[in-house]
Amino acid sequence: MVPVADRAGRTDARPPAIEFIGVDKRFPPRGHSGEVLAARDVTFSIAEGEVVSIIGPSGCGKSTLLNMGAGLAKPSAGTVKVGGEVVAGPNEHVAFMLQKDLLMPWRTIAQNVEFGLELRGVKPAQRREVAYRLLAQCHLKGFEQHYPNQLSGGMRQRAALARTLAVDPLVLLMDEPFSALDAQTKMILQQDLAQMVAAQRKTVLFITHDLAEGVALSDRILVMSERPGTIVEEIVVDIPGRDNPMQRRKHHAVADYVAHLMDLLKLDASAEVH
Repeated sequence: MVPVADRAGRTDARPPAIEFIGVDKRFPPRGHSGEVLAARDVTFSIAEGEVVSIIGPSGCGKSTLLNMGAGLAKPSAGTVKVGGEVVAGPNEHVAFMLQKDLLMPWRTIAQNVEFGLELRGVKPAQRREVAYRLLAQCHLKGFEQHYPNQLSGGMRQRAALARTLAVDPLVLLMDEPFSALDAQTKMILQQDLAQMVAAQRKTVLFITHDLAEGVALSDRILVMSERPGTIVEEIVVDIPGRDNPMQRRKHHAVADYVAHLMDLLKLDASAEVH
């Protein structure tokens, strides 16, 4: 049986790393279309060091939640907090990683990784040390002075991961960061992410359409309904080895979790499964 989280049973003296409290998001009418209610009464919290995935139908408001968590959009109702403080705009405690690497083509890979630190006024020698260390951890040692167009898609996404971690965020928001990669490269990057997140005790809110990816990487999975999106189930992934998703995928219980998620999302053999 797939365990469902007991929300009321959690106690922690520290505030959650990120928290959504009764959040709605409405978009105003455009052209001939009326107002769109993208998300409705979304409430959940993530403790420091947790990795939580959001899974749901396309258009259910998953990316909208990340935008609100990053301070790029404001809730129409409710509150988003990071580290116990209300999110009123972009803040240095959150880093965002998207499907596209968005590396600046005129900067070397190391300079791309340094960019966030540069904006914060960190001295060049310290920026360089951080960039080279993270690129080595992302298996890009020796490529620091290459430009993005000299790297493969997987290597570019590794560089994007290093750039995301360089600013030492409290929360990583990740919007399908590996979806454009081939299966083998995706699994290798999942492994890198899991190990680095565990070592640095980072908090991650991760959007995916890949059900096995969600199970392999997460402590919990939040399942959203169709728009207006709301949380319909919260699942604890009770499988050891979150820091080793390649090994975790081999666990016999993974198939049970994936099957349960398919049932919740009403997927069947005739439906497209991502």
